[in-house]
Amino acid sequence: MKIAVVGAGYVGFSNAMVIAQQQDVTLMDVDAARVQTINDGVHTLGEAEIASFLATKALSLRATADLDEALTEASFVLIATPTDYDPDTKNFDTSSVESSIEATKCLNASATIVIKSTVPVGFTDRMCTLHRTRDIIFVPEFLREGHALYDCLNPTRIVIGSRTRHAADFAQLYASVCNRPDVPVLFTGAREAEAIKLFANSYLALRVAYFNEIDTYAITQGLSAREIVDGVCLDPRIGDGYNNPSFGYGGYCLPKDTKQLLADYSGTPQNLISAVIDANDTRKDVIASDILRHKPAVVGIFRLAMKSGSDNFRSSAIFGIIERLLDAKAQVVIYEPTAPSDIVPGCEVISGLAEFKRVADVIVANRNAPELNDVATKVYTRDLYHRD
Repeated sequence: MKIAVVGAGYVGFSNAMVIAQQQDVTLMDVDAARVQTINDGVHTLGEAEIASFLATKALSLRATADLDEALTEASFVLIATPTDYDPDTKNFDTSSVESSIEATKCLNASATIVIKSTVPVGFTDRMCTLHRTRDIIFVPEFLREGHALYDCLNPTRIVIGSRTRHAADFAQLYASVCNRPDVPVLFTGAREAEAIKLFANSYLALRVAYFNEIDTYAITQGLSAREIVDGVCLDPRIGDGYNNPSFGYGGYCLPKDTKQLLADYSGTPQNLISAVIDANDTRKDVIASDILRHKPAVVGIFRLAMKSGSDNFRSSAIFGIIERLLDAKAQVVIYEPTAPSDIVPGCEVISGLAEFKRVADVIVANRNAPELNDVATKVYTRDLYHRD
């Protein structure tokens, strides 16, 4: 069976590799350089598991920048293109998904389209109505940043937003390439599947915000945040996962998905989702103020990615901290070897760690790192558990 995957980011590339264990997969991306690296057996996504997988698995996978080539004769077309949040419309920008659906319908009308991009509630039904078909289905992904391939291979659940025969065929295909023979498979309506994705990520954002507010209370009251969090999390109903304070939630999904869910609540009473979004902004205010309380001459930002093992800068909460520091007229330098020199206007990017340590008199690190041990007295972090 031939499978096409449109979009070679974390979601598309990880899904393509996993399915290519058993099926012929053509991965399409508009970035010709990325296509070349994939065909050369190289990846640029910053996950060690991907390199090992590419080196040790016999995969029927090739990449192309030609949409016609990818879509021709494909039984299933997975769409994994970006749906960034548009602050002007207060909704996801779904144009790349819509154009991919349109192209598929023009070039291969018999293919079943599987949307993996995160979309607003009601989007899939609208596409089915527009194209007069039932064979556009939504299958959400639940991938952690930095562990996308692992989570594709070991999913917590498979949610299929359709009950058609082709949807059942895709569920069987998807389950067959996983490492979990007992993975739960849930068939739902399209709108329910779309809501599952947004509510799951919004709950994770809520949990991040909750433990950050515990930490904020500890900062302002002079208490031990570690002792409070430890005591709270000994309750098995709460547990100790996703409880490490940070500078706020960020990354690919949580900021945009919480805002999209809030938009989907239009006309429906709510308090909690808007509070989660507001809490994330407040947390950045608190962190910036606490850094400035030390009256630093030069604030050093250690890495822009929010998680260890990740190279993702997009929507990183640290940018909100930097913005607030610059508004307060603080001098800010950044250590990020992979960042362009102009990534934050007004901030010098230092590529050498030793020079960075010398220049900064306060080093701000969302997550602590062994390479900062020799300057531990300079480090400002709210990382209680040295993980996540």
